[in-house]
Amino acid sequence: MTFQYASPPSAVSPQHVLEPPAPSAVFVVVTVRPGAEDSIRDFLGGIGGVIRAVGFRAKAAGLSCVTGIGADLWDRLFPGKRPAKLHPFKELKGGTNVAPSTPGDLLFHIRSQRTDMSFELARQLINQISESVDVVDEVHAFRYFDQRDILGFVDGTANPEDQLAVDSVFVGDEDPDFAGSSYVVVQKYLHDLPKWNSITVEEQQAAIGRHKLSDIEIPDADKAPDSHVILNTITGPDGKEQKIVRDNMVFGSVESGDFGTYFIGYAADPGVTETMLEHMFLGHGDATHDRILDFSTAVTGGLFFVPTQDFLDDPASVLGTQNQS
Repeated sequence: MTFQYASPPSAVSPQHVLEPPAPSAVFVVVTVRPGAEDSIRDFLGGIGGVIRAVGFRAKAAGLSCVTGIGADLWDRLFPGKRPAKLHPFKELKGGTNVAPSTPGDLLFHIRSQRTDMSFELARQLINQISESVDVVDEVHAFRYFDQRDILGFVDGTANPEDQLAVDSVFVGDEDPDFAGSSYVVVQKYLHDLPKWNSITVEEQQAAIGRHKLSDIEIPDADKAPDSHVILNTITGPDGKEQKIVRDNMVFGSVESGDFGTYFIGYAADPGVTETMLEHMFLGHGDATHDRILDFSTAVTGGLFFVPTQDFLDDPASVLGTQNQS
């Protein structure tokens, strides 16, 4: 994971999309009840104050929250103008592997150095809107050992850094009304750990495309065509690799036996993330699907727009008062 050293476009104030790795995270997805649009608009305008009030108790904890808005809710809240590439998450079906599209109007991605701070912010945010929303997914996640996922591999190595990270996640002049905003795709994956642990380390490395201990990428000539690295490497028409920023986290329950990865990928263009998922689930080149899907099942999927903090504070400054109901 990287964090922001360079400036976002147009000197706007983006949300805290680019942050250094945090040991604690909470992901909450809610749907908004019909008729609650006015209260949700008011809530979005005050969300910065809630974050500051909770975070002030322990500033060293680095508490932050990114708020994303789904396509359907956006049209209900701000019908006059829509971000150029905002749309519902597209379900993908490839053989036995499915990337489902699941309900979600608002996403809260909370990060902190302390679990209690993450929990408290989630509690306070939902308390503000409890009569207006239904929580459809809640995941309390954690950083696992030395940045590894539950499968034992370092996660996020390929994230861009510095100006490249900024350029990769923030909308620019291509959609000037929403410059400095971002798009985020989230999925919750459950892993079959007994099955994964039954194969050799060499087979695991072939499935990922990296060496497990050193995190060094396997040379391209030796990578399996269905390896995770191969299918998640996307190039544009100009031949340059297109990047997203991931902040995946581990979650699990000993009682239920559910262990998994919460995938979260930020991008200026959600099409980059969607192409990665298409390659994973539908295949690409000589691969019918990503080998990792033989051990992992996606159980949620959502696409959200992450407006700037300026927008959350005052949507009329971007949209104009005539566009708000």
